[in-house]
Amino acid sequence: MSFKSKVTFVFLSAVVAAYVFVGGWLGTKAQQQINDPGAQMRIFESVLQHIQNDYVDEPDLAKVRAGALRGLAYGLDPYSSYLTAEQVKDYLSNKNVKLVGIGAEFSQVSGYLYVISTIKGSPADKAGLKAGDVIEYIENKATRDISLYDAQQLLLGEPGSKVKLRVLRSGSRPQTIIVERGSYKIPEAESRMEAGKIGIIKVYSLEEGEAKDIRNQLQNLLKQGAEKIILDLRGVAAGTLTEAVEVANLFIKEGTLAQVIGRENKVLRTYTADPSKHVFSGPLVALIDIGTAGAAEVVASAILEYSRGEVVGEKSFGAGTEQELFTLRSGDGFLLTVAKWASGKGKPFLADERSNSGVKPSVEVKRSDSPDSTDLENILDQDEETPQQQQQQTQPKPNEQEDIQLKKALEILQGKSAVATPK
Repeated sequence: MSFKSKVTFVFLSAVVAAYVFVGGWLGTKAQQQINDPGAQMRIFESVLQHIQNDYVDEPDLAKVRAGALRGLAYGLDPYSSYLTAEQVKDYLSNKNVKLVGIGAEFSQVSGYLYVISTIKGSPADKAGLKAGDVIEYIENKATRDISLYDAQQLLLGEPGSKVKLRVLRSGSRPQTIIVERGSYKIPEAESRMEAGKIGIIKVYSLEEGEAKDIRNQLQNLLKQGAEKIILDLRGVAAGTLTEAVEVANLFIKEGTLAQVIGRENKVLRTYTADPSKHVFSGPLVALIDIGTAGAAEVVASAILEYSRGEVVGEKSFGAGTEQELFTLRSGDGFLLTVAKWASGKGKPFLADERSNSGVKPSVEVKRSDSPDSTDLENILDQDEETPQQQQQQTQPKPNEQEDIQLKKALEILQGKSAVATPK
């Protein structure tokens, strides 16, 4: 079945489901009942009665309940998940702490497992997995049939074990990539000087301890005579909120740098700059792309909101959430998103629609090979096309030897490219 056919099937199913869930009513009354828990419970009870009384076979109500709970989580966001009782026990006991993954950050797009970024030198990177890849199958398990949590669990395993992935990539035929699980070390930040007294800091992660390393790199550049800084946040999807705030604070002396937003847009936590931790006040440019997510988006948004400098590249992915496990009487549970990370002005990075998620650069520079997480139809339909169409799609694109995003950043700081100052 092609992706378009799948979409049509899902759409028709959704229409039928919507009819059942709102009782077939139209107009204001139906809209009011959508968010009425009592009305929804009565509908669920009615459907359950039909299953018990009218279904052709004797139903396994435990499976029916598990399926319903999975469906409830699926209708929320990629990071909320239903956990079986066994998964709850494993989660609470940290049973998987001894297992290793493949070194990539994931989300879900259109129901499929999506690679936000890979960590340099990790098993995923060495195997050839790239940002923007869609993982259709993990071994023989379709990722569209499982939650993001379940997919991530399937990727974990003993060091040295292998996992087979069916990967869909823009402009390429579907391919099988085998990744050997293993430990890896996240590279430390790197720095170098460019002409015009410009210092470049390449960041690979914002995990705990990285902010201190970035601070040291910045101070070393200043000792070498750097008067302008490029902060490269491309491909940075891993990290903590506190590390992100520490990095933003290096360049922004005061003000609110990030927030954590809860239900009804209530501000749960606020992170403000500490003037004593501020280091650099000179011209600044940050680089972002589709692989920039979560903690790195905190830094980029702070630079924009305080007109601290330009942000060059492509719109970031849009991530940053916090989950809480709620256990049920049956022993299973819900891993529910209870908060979102947001910019200092309160804009969450993860929106209801993918097109509204992420941070928009003040200067857009798109690479020719950049993936687009908002349009997966062409990628998902590639394996349904004729060999001739596939051959046309897989013609290699010319290698973009020049880093056009970095070039633009250098031009801005060298005064060769005029840009509007962000408000």
